[in-house]
Amino acid sequence: MQSRLHHRWYVPYAFLLPGLLLYVLWMLYPLVYELYISFFEWNIMPGQESTFVGLANYEQALTDPNFWLALRNTAQYTVVTVIGQMLLGLGVAVLVHRVTFGKRIFRAIYYLPVVTSWVVVSFLFQYLFSSGRSGLINHILVSVLGLLPEPVAWLGESSTAWIAIYALGIWKGVGWAMVVFLAALQGIPPELYEVAAIDGAGEWGQFRHITLPLIRATTLFVMVALIIGGFQVFISVYLITGGGPLHRTEVVLSYMYDRSFGRLLFGYGAALSYILAAIVVFVSFLQMRVFRRPAEIY
Repeated sequence: MQSRLHHRWYVPYAFLLPGLLLYVLWMLYPLVYELYISFFEWNIMPGQESTFVGLANYEQALTDPNFWLALRNTAQYTVVTVIGQMLLGLGVAVLVHRVTFGKRIFRAIYYLPVVTSWVVVSFLFQYLFSSGRSGLINHILVSVLGLLPEPVAWLGESSTAWIAIYALGIWKGVGWAMVVFLAALQGIPPELYEVAAIDGAGEWGQFRHITLPLIRATTLFVMVALIIGGFQVFISVYLITGGGPLHRTEVVLSYMYDRSFGRLLFGYGAALSYILAAIVVFVSFLQMRVFRRPAEIY
């Protein structure tokens, strides 16, 4: 019997082979080919030769002021949205966790923005923050509440356009953070809170000394995942502002898209994508090294 099973060692690999082939075809091969393109001044015209330029595309990125502006905007977007999503997600998770009736309904309501299309909600926020009294935000602030004397051109200036982009990013991701935090909260034994209450610990003391330490690993996971997602922001910026005015709301992916498909600089665009990937990997690795330590209940 053991000999027969030994001769069938290939069976699990036979089941894994279709998925592995699809991964190599749709993921690994494009990544390797993109790295190859980044060393060329790539020409997509049939019959035209692509010139090998070595590291010139990477050197150009390091001296490109628009790329550094886009990278700074991406980092700022990531910081603002990650903090907002984590704080609001944890707060909502704590509230939903305390609900005794209709917990699934509240969880579905808060998670609904996560499954909506980025294209649809981007156009929705573009309408909400549109200039003039036709925009819902201006209508509420000017006509309903009277907080502003005249409508604001939200998307006409970079400082106000970022408000719409930040708001969309936070609103879209709170539900996902809430679901992950809620799962972690449900895994904490209630006996710990009972013992802490007997010892005289209040609500804030229980949250600080029991909840936060025990969801530390979950918090790290949520932070790393949200930071990776923040650096990948593209659709909302591209549809709401298009990176304007004057590249002031440009992010790395929108700038890479403009260089690749707007200017047909595919080699330079590929180099930008690998620079961004290296930054994300480094930041994620640094986070895991700094924040990973065993949970301790004080």
